[in-house]
Amino acid sequence: MPGAGNPSPREILMQAILLHALAVHAAAAGHLSATRSWHLLAGGGVPNPAPAAPPGLAGDANTILGWGKWGVLICGVAGLLISGGKMAIGHRNRSTLAADGATNIPWVIGGLSLVAASAAIVAVFL
Repeated sequence: MPGAGNPSPREILMQAILLHALAVHAAAAGHLSATRSWHLLAGGGVPNPAPAAPPGLAGDANTILGWGKWGVLICGVAGLLISGGKMAIGHRNRSTLAADGATNIPWVIGGLSLVAASAAIVAVFL
């Protein structure tokens, strides 16, 4: 209930936009950088160790990740086959089924692309 101490969704959105604008302005003016903000927040240097697998688990972790990628690949192929089947069946007097099949294809390709690029995406943050 807005007005009783609870902000409305519009007020929350406006606060988020203003906070973002202030951060962008501070960064553009050179007052804020990733390194400087960490030093200011932590009061000094923040340790940043490189990621390392626990002893003896690196091979097992790679095996599990490989199995996950393989499973997603199988699901992606199945998703494309099912989407194509829906389009083929819906071609004759079932236009909504064909449309559903066609709209599923970008989602399947998007999911496969995300899995293919997952290691590179994570590497950006490490």
